[in-house]
Amino acid sequence: MNPGWRPHRASVPRAAYGKLLLNEFRLIRRTPAGLLVGVGVPLVLLAIFGSLPATTQAQPALGGVSFFAQYVPVLIAFNIATLGILSMPAPLASYRELGILRRLSTTPVPPSWVLGAQLTINTCLAIATTTTILVAASTAFGVGAPNSPAGFAVAVLLCMAAMFAIGLYIAALARTAPAANAIGAATFFPLMFFAGLWVPRQLMPPVLRGASDITPLGAGVQALQAAWQRAFPPIWTLLVLAGYAALFGWLAVRFFRWESSTGSQSRRDRSHPRDGQRPAELLAD
Repeated sequence: MNPGWRPHRASVPRAAYGKLLLNEFRLIRRTPAGLLVGVGVPLVLLAIFGSLPATTQAQPALGGVSFFAQYVPVLIAFNIATLGILSMPAPLASYRELGILRRLSTTPVPPSWVLGAQLTINTCLAIATTTTILVAASTAFGVGAPNSPAGFAVAVLLCMAAMFAIGLYIAALARTAPAANAIGAATFFPLMFFAGLWVPRQLMPPVLRGASDITPLGAGVQALQAAWQRAFPPIWTLLVLAGYAALFGWLAVRFFRWESSTGSQSRRDRSHPRDGQRPAELLAD
């Protein structure tokens, strides 16, 4: 055998990625909790608040705009955060826990395609829901289109990059799907508080508003509101989002494991029995 020869992964038709996408989408439809919360709840809240006269009147405390106009960007952030932090990490952690990613590594299909499929599906869902919220708020509830469409698009994309990077990092940390759900929930609710889901950012005390400015969703909502109501978002808000995307993207790549530590440990135990003990005796332990 040629000493310079190395085994290589067989080429895979690109159509296989489409089949993997379809399969992942079918799995999401079978467990639609994250999909219903991430897509359905923002649309329901949009319809409720948009139909209340009190929320559509201009408020001096909110800079002369209505509560509803301030709340629409929060709903967009809610949609992106739910898909990135609550919906995406659990399936990836489950695949690793069940050994699916490890088994894929022995086939021509790269395990990274599973990550790509999850990112693709959640990106499409986030864009579709954001577009629906944007169109409904502008046409059905009279909020008006964003004053800076380009700035709004940049803010949405950077919000998605930051939230999905954090979601991948949660998937890297969590050993099981329940752990991923717990970490995701513990991350999601504080971020949504600082985004203004319960208290508008303009009404927060200065200390909380300052803390909100350096959180990804606080900066993201501020960028979305600025692009919708005024002009291109402040550069510092976009830099905050880009910083979170870069940092947590790097952490996700650094710590993501294709295999659970328990699985790799069990194989090491089978491959390297303890001194004086045969494999059969290990099975009897």
